[in-house]
Amino acid sequence: MSERLAEARQVSVSFAGREALKAVDFSIRRGEIVSLIGPNGSGKSTLVRVLLGLLRPDRGSVARAPDLKVGYVPQRLALDASLPLPVAGLLSLPTRRPEAERRQALAEVGVPHLWDAQIHELSGGELQRVMLARAILRGSDLLVLDEPASAVDVAGQAALFDLIGRVRDRRGCGVLLVSHNLHVVMAGADRVVCLNHHVCCTGSPEAVGLDPSFAELFGGSARALGLYHHHHDHDHALSGETAPPATGTGG
Repeated sequence: MSERLAEARQVSVSFAGREALKAVDFSIRRGEIVSLIGPNGSGKSTLVRVLLGLLRPDRGSVARAPDLKVGYVPQRLALDASLPLPVAGLLSLPTRRPEAERRQALAEVGVPHLWDAQIHELSGGELQRVMLARAILRGSDLLVLDEPASAVDVAGQAALFDLIGRVRDRRGCGVLLVSHNLHVVMAGADRVVCLNHHVCCTGSPEAVGLDPSFAELFGGSARALGLYHHHHDHDHALSGETAPPATGTGG
């Protein structure tokens, strides 16, 4: 059985008397892609903060693998557009990294040509790939991606999640996808956890999509919402156009 990276047991958290999490059990293992889904305000961000040790639960316990390295990809990056910051520079923040390592990370996520590009000029899909490169530079055991598809068009989402799967396969890390956007995030996971202050349902994407709790929370089944697994013999460019499958490490 693969190594357990982080686990919450019967975790409850309240803010100003309002319960954000109620008796939540959650775990993620090495090599696993888990989608944590739920509507806005359901406690997803609170659970992630608890798992990473940024917030102490009121009740329950949290266990993490010793010396756990976490790479975090935020939903958005707040940068002043008037401040020049090339991709090469961002990849050395906050810790300076050798140029060869930074270039390799960009190649692994399929955007080696963006080395000299300014961060504020990147498209949503390009920025997500650069931020993913920055996360894997840490040699992360666990990658946490917050709303990874929020700034990417529908065509580009499939390419992004194919890339995330390949990064997991190459590096053997765990991946936690946090989102209220169900379309590809859910279908691209090994396991789905549906949260609304408590765990409503959990299991494979197919099982969760057919669970009455899921239908009640999101107003339809996985089939009705058009969730699908993205198996194909072609790649998507950042623009969403199809192309022959890559033979190297590009995305």
